Amino acid sequence: MVRWRYRQRRAPAKPANVMRGTRKDDVNSDPEDAIVRFENVGLRYGLGPEVLQDVSFSLVPGSFHFLLGESGAGKSSLLRLIYLALRPSRGLISLFGKDIATTARGHLPALRRRVGVVFQEYRLLNHLSAFDNVALPLRVAGARRAEVEKHVTELLAWVGLKDHMKARPPTLSGGQQQRVAIARAVISRPKLLLADEPTGNVDDAMAYRLIHLFEELNKLGTTIVIATHNQHLVDRLGHGSLRLADGHLIQQPGRNALQAAEAAAEEARNEAAQAKAGTRASRRKSAESRPEKSPDSAPDSRAAAPSTASTAKDDEDDFDPTRLENYL
Repeated sequence: MVRWRYRQRRAPAKPANVMRGTRKDDVNSDPEDAIVRFENVGLRYGLGPEVLQDVSFSLVPGSFHFLLGESGAGKSSLLRLIYLALRPSRGLISLFGKDIATTARGHLPALRRRVGVVFQEYRLLNHLSAFDNVALPLRVAGARRAEVEKHVTELLAWVGLKDHMKARPPTLSGGQQQRVAIARAVISRPKLLLADEPTGNVDDAMAYRLIHLFEELNKLGTTIVIATHNQHLVDRLGHGSLRLADGHLIQQPGRNALQAAEAAAEEARNEAAQAKAGTRASRRKSAESRPEKSPDSAPDSRAAAPSTASTAKDDEDDFDPTRLENYL
């Protein structure tokens, strides 16, 4: 099993005004913001019609979504907007809580490095071996040589390329190049992973194996968006979906989310019922522990009540102000 842990070289000390565990340019970010947010986004190429129209959705951290739609529906264009390869024609896009339109151009590369992308056309470096292509993100991040060797070897073996580590991309098949591209995208554990048809050139067995790799990464907190035509895969796994049709997007919860919501509601009902039963038991116990009064001990109000006419004078003579505290 792939272990997603590696150590980076120690970074320079952060200034005192920067909180521990955050990058300097993230200090003003709102942690409650969605990791991706689109508001009325439109996209057109040149003077042509809009490919995407009034697209609005948000992705919470740690979610898993399939991006669905017919060929030419705009799936690749939507992914390119998310990883900042395109600018929208209109609308607002926020990534990691930052409005892209108002973010300084110099800060965009830092946001982009937090996004892993599996390209449909692979985009491997042909002069590097499969091993070196996958190792590139770790080396850029400053990982130690021994850790690079360990994690890259383990991951390439896991995706079935143990015997092709030294091979260069032109000598690999399309499915093998796809697996190298996937390994390169996930090796550095990005906060957001976008995959454009990652299972298009592999058989069903390898497709489920690769999706399982994405799910394991998702369990560690990475938000996943996978563009695919494989409806059977979507139905089997039960994750949420983003469906594009005629330029518009519909966000739908998956079977897993609906089951989790139903389980949470059932748990809340059970807790409420238990709390109600506990309150009733407490009241019953309190009532049983209260001592019962004998009927004979009750004072006879008629015998004890003095005549008002005969005692009015005595009350005036015996009035003591200190006795008021007994009635206040």
